[in-house]
Amino acid sequence: MNTKIVILSVAILSTGLLGCDTTKKKSGSVEQVVSTSDFQIVDENRFIAPEIAKDKQLEAAPTIDIAELQDHKMMVSDDCISNEVFTCVESMPAQQEYYNNEEYASFVENKFISPANEPLSTFSIDVDNAAYTNFRRFVNRGSKPPKDAVRIEEFINYFSYTYNQPTEKDPVKITAEVGDCPWAKDHRLVRVGIKAKEIDKDKLPPSNFVFLIDVSGSMEGPDRLGLVKSSMNLLVNNLRSEDKVAIVVYSGNAGLVLPSTSGSEKEKIRKALDRLSAGGSTAGGAGIQLAYKIAQENFKKEGNNRIVLCTDGDFNVGVSSNQGLEQLIEEKRKSGVFLSILGYGMGNYKDRKMQTLAEKGNGNAYYIDNLQEANKVLVTEFSGTLYTIAKDVKLQLEFNPAKVQAYRLVGYESRLLNKEDFNDDTKDAGEMGAGHTVTAFYEVIPVGVKSNVLGSVDDLKYQKLAKTDKPSFVDSPELLTVKLRYKQPDGNRSVKIEEPLIDRGGNPVSADMRFASAVAMFGQLLKDSQYKGSADYQQVIKLAKSAYGEDTDGYRREFVRLVETVKNMN
Repeated sequence: MNTKIVILSVAILSTGLLGCDTTKKKSGSVEQVVSTSDFQIVDENRFIAPEIAKDKQLEAAPTIDIAELQDHKMMVSDDCISNEVFTCVESMPAQQEYYNNEEYASFVENKFISPANEPLSTFSIDVDNAAYTNFRRFVNRGSKPPKDAVRIEEFINYFSYTYNQPTEKDPVKITAEVGDCPWAKDHRLVRVGIKAKEIDKDKLPPSNFVFLIDVSGSMEGPDRLGLVKSSMNLLVNNLRSEDKVAIVVYSGNAGLVLPSTSGSEKEKIRKALDRLSAGGSTAGGAGIQLAYKIAQENFKKEGNNRIVLCTDGDFNVGVSSNQGLEQLIEEKRKSGVFLSILGYGMGNYKDRKMQTLAEKGNGNAYYIDNLQEANKVLVTEFSGTLYTIAKDVKLQLEFNPAKVQAYRLVGYESRLLNKEDFNDDTKDAGEMGAGHTVTAFYEVIPVGVKSNVLGSVDDLKYQKLAKTDKPSFVDSPELLTVKLRYKQPDGNRSVKIEEPLIDRGGNPVSADMRFASAVAMFGQLLKDSQYKGSADYQQVIKLAKSAYGEDTDGYRREFVRLVETVKNMN
């Protein structure tokens, strides 16, 4: 008999496979289970592909651990689950590694810098939060994520904060505050917040959407393509008659499944989504090219033009390297079409490619681990996710060396810019959607605090540096100044705004800052940061609990539960 592997979810297994009837019999010293209906089960931890068992065959029989089955669900046809015999063998080790094929970019953690040598800190904003939901997926499956999968800024920016709305002509507004650093006793912590103007959904301009959906073999399964379909149906439910949607798919090749269609024809769009199935290799580059072509053919000059890419990022045909995709997407972003990336799946998730596409393609990136998250991204935060209000948003902070001995940006390692890039309008940076908030933390060592974080170097042998007096500082009470540049979505010239910050001592910080600093502290613990100081999980939990605020959707309480789970893992 040919061996047929049937992969089933733990949820079905634990309920006795929908009440199927089984009988047991012995074959030598090996127990067999013979089904009298469609499925068979041995016990809640062990089973094998259907085959008639013989002692010699069992020695080489492939074992499948249920935890692995949960991570690699597959749909199977009826002929693959007919009356067969399942043979019991020993399970795989509980600590089997299931994420060997996932890819994350590595980076070096930001260090402390002296403002006497470099008073300017420059970076691109980042509204992505894929790293947080990806972390949640790991924890819910019983493990901690790799250190490179933890981008602290994306943990912080997963949560909503109450910042002042823009009231002037600018679509964004700066907020800043300073207080005690919870993981370093004598240090100060600066929070910089950016708030984008909110726009009611009904007042948004018409949208030209292209759903670009990966239907390759790696997207097979209910938590991949199945979840994509459910996610897109949530978005379809919110389309207006003036909005239009086209659907492009790719596997070995790319193709147009649905031409640009009015949002009023929801049933037609849903049927096109429902017909999708997975199989084949992954020509992601070809899919991207076709999606931009369709978006440009239906371009709305005064509207919102956007591709929504749904994929696990496993491109393996045509343009597939990070460098090749970067070059492709940098060329396409000039078209005025924006990009939103929704990541799906596990075990084969290519986070590195997602980040490349989002950073270089005027885009944002999210990881969808369940339908609730899809609803958050595509319905609750629809305007922020899918409608850009300011592009190429950059921040530059100037630190006052009379007040600051050293400073360190927490996170944003992949978003750092040269100081000259701030005034260079040809340099790409991040986008903000309507109502979006962006938060960044700086850990500051005040002048006069004893510290050795900057280190020292020997005098130079081949250069004689002139002895000079101490530099002359401007007499100012300000700790720093925050400068921001942005462009209108269809503009090429940036606008600058700025906001100074004075440190008046004490710890008069908002509940939002307390909660966000707890998230930042937790991220440093996950990464085992050399700058985590006195931080521990209990301190994170205590600080976060003190700053729940309204927490209407329960995301802050969920964060505490996840921290408690990680604490228990240790």
